Amino acid sequence: MKALALDLGLKRIGLALCVDKKIALPLEGIIRKNRNQAAKEIKEIISQHQISLLIVGIPKGGSSEDVMLKRTQHFVSLLEFEGEIVFVDESYTSREALKFGVIRSKKKDAKLDSLAALIMIKDYFAL
Repeated sequence: MKALALDLGLKRIGLALCVDKKIALPLEGIIRKNRNQAAKEIKEIISQHQISLLIVGIPKGGSSEDVMLKRTQHFVSLLEFEGEIVFVDESYTSREALKFGVIRSKKKDAKLDSLAALIMIKDYFAL
């Protein structure tokens, strides 16, 4: 079984892969130009790694929770994913990812976002 965690953002999408609920690693994130381009890239990763479970982060609490949930659900629908989809609380995962010593660079790559996705996947599988 292979799972893919998504830390969705408006500019960057962090990705992490888990194999057999044992091995988890961050993948290169996606710089989001628009939702169709980002969805296409994620679909390719899903196909390439034969993903059967998507773990998608949603920030819980706060005044924008409902809006973010709707945006996230809409984006996930663009993936046309037929496997299992689980939504998890991603609150504070970016802050926790900073503990890995990664400093967000000026070029705004998605390394920190992928580490946040890694934390979501590790929490989900209790790794």
